[in-house]
This record gives sequence, structure tokens and C-alpha cells, in this order.
Amino acid sequence: MTGQLELIATAPMGLEAIVARELKDLGYEDLKVENGRVTFKGDLIDICRCNLWLRTTDRILVKMGEFPARTFDELFEGTKALPWADWIPIHGEFPVEGRSHKSQLSSVPASQGIVKKAVVEKLKETYRTDWFAENGPRYVIEVNLLNDIALITLDTTGPGLHKRGYRRLITEAPLKETLAAALILLSRWNVNRPFYDPCCGSGTLPIEAAMIGWNIAPGLRRSFNAENWPIIPEKLWEEAREEAFDAMDDSVPLEITGSDIDEKAIEVALAAAKGAGLAKEIKFKTLPAARIEPQGEYGCLITNPPYGERLGDEKEARKLISQLGRVAASLPTWSFFAITPTKQFESDFHRTADKRRKLFNGRIECQYLQFLGPLPPRRP
Repeated sequence: MTGQLELIATAPMGLEAIVARELKDLGYEDLKVENGRVTFKGDLIDICRCNLWLRTTDRILVKMGEFPARTFDELFEGTKALPWADWIPIHGEFPVEGRSHKSQLSSVPASQGIVKKAVVEKLKETYRTDWFAENGPRYVIEVNLLNDIALITLDTTGPGLHKRGYRRLITEAPLKETLAAALILLSRWNVNRPFYDPCCGSGTLPIEAAMIGWNIAPGLRRSFNAENWPIIPEKLWEEAREEAFDAMDDSVPLEITGSDIDEKAIEVALAAAKGAGLAKEIKFKTLPAARIEPQGEYGCLITNPPYGERLGDEKEARKLISQLGRVAASLPTWSFFAITPTKQFESDFHRTADKRRKLFNGRIECQYLQFLGPLPPRRP
């Protein structure tokens, strides 16, 4: 492999700008932001660093090539021209996944088959064999057809980056870790402010806040497909993990609390916090929203409240929002943030949001409503 790689951080709809901001904060420049992805330049070490550090992206892909593909012949020849043997060893496993949108090649299974055949033909030329055992490291190839352009990528991540490795159990309707991190990064919370989630469920928001507060790389507790690739020396992964451990700062006291009316949810949250190594740092309480009493000044309450469509009882969901509104009225220095598909949230909350942002919780279109309190006074 020669020269810099083109890498792609895939982004859930609506979070592309947050992923781009994360990449800039990590020192990457010359970013190309498109629907569902941010493309940037990097080396092999950057595959390791980005998988370890990015909080809001789904996965890190290597861009193998992009070319017009209106026919199966064009798709075959374009794919075969790419340097597959630079990446995939003779025993590598290389399944092909695909998607197609507004393209003449609309059959995804057929397109996957053509790409697989082209990669096999190219590897045959290098390895001088007619058969591949595919019992080695995993290289997931993706063909993405959009407007008759084929984008061919290799997935370095494996299971999506929302799978941090700290969660064994989940509650009903959990929030993805990547979305939880995005909600926190979109708020004005920092480690010097109190944090409260009154509908914490399995604890995702408090745990992600603690990881951000202590600068814990979210991928430290898991493995990635590319860790088994011969092209990436083991020492690069070791170097990236060492950097991540050195960057942690657990000297700052955390004021992070999660509560929920469901005792079983709190048990799940405690287990997850323990899995993340944060059980002693986050307070969890079994408590209805009407009885919460967040402590401190200039805090941030960030939550994913239950709603009728999700948990089946609209009357109770609206009552909860009203209770949260009363809590907000009693905390004049706090800021409040809620992700919700509920159209009447602001009227039930008895306050108009200062900012709104369209986001998707899974496939459900939501608004991220932001009710902003004053910023903390600057420290001398």
C-alpha cells in the first residue's frame, strides 16, 4: 500500500456535522461531508485511532474505489481494477454487502454477486489459485450504488461502534450509545457542570457523559475486524491504545446522576456502569420524575423521555413531560435537553424550546429540543 488512504466515517442521518467536528477535534482536516458519511485522508494508524476515539460515527470504512456503474460489466471491471490483494490475504474471508438507490443496477443481490466474482478473479491473478478457503480475517466489502455511481469500501470496524463493550443487558427502547454521545456533544455540558437524566433507562446517557467527562476513548473495551488484518501491524494498535490510555483524565470529580421509575432499569444501568469501569462515579436512583431534585447550579438535564408510540401509554408520557416542566421551572440556572417525536412536547413542558434539531432515534424522526439556561460564570 502506498500513499494516504481515503477513509470514511459513516454517520447516522442528521449527525454528519457532529462526526465532522469530532474528526476536526482529533486533528483531521480537508473533510468532505455528505449525506450519511464524512470522507477524510489518513494512514493505517488512523484506522486504529478513529475506531477507538469516534463517539458518534457508526463505522470506519476504507474507500477502495468509486466509478460509474450503469451495467454489470462496468461494475465488474471497475471492481476488478481495485488493489484487493494489497488488503485481503489468500485465506481472508470477504463477504459482500450492498445497497442501491436511484441506480439502474437496482438488484442488490445481483450487484453483490458481481462484486464478489470480480474480487475473486482479481485475487486469482495474485495468488494463482482457483479456490479460496475464506477461513481467515474478516474483510466486509460493501458496494453502495447511488445515482449510477458505485462506491466500493472495506469495513474496518465489524459490529457498529455503538457497541462499546460495556453493556451486557438492555432495557426496552434503549438509546444507541452513538446517539447518546451526540446529544451530549450538542448540549453545552462539560465535566465542570452537574449532569442529570431523569429517564435514564439502561444508563446510556450518564455513562456516555462520564466517558466524555474523563476523556475515555469509547472503543477501548472492544475489538475491531481490522485488528486481525496483516496489513496493519499490531504495534499500531498498541500505539493507538497507549495514546488513548494516556489521554484519560480521571482526576476531575464527576457530578453525574441517572434516575428512573423502573427498578429493573436501574439494575441494568448499574451493571452497564460497572462494565464501563464507572460504577463508583455515577449515581443511579430509582425515582419517579416528579420527585427528582437535581443538585448544583448551571447543570444540564439531558433525557430521552418515554413516549406513547414507543412504550404504549400516551397519557402517562404527557404527564411525565409536564412533571419535567415543573422541575425545569424550579431550576432557573439549569439547561434542559430532550429528544422526542412528540409534537406537543413544548406545550406539555410549558415552555418553548430555544433551539430544535431534527434527529432520528432508530427510524423514528425526532426533534432534539433545547431549553437553554444561563452559562456558568467564567472562572478567574
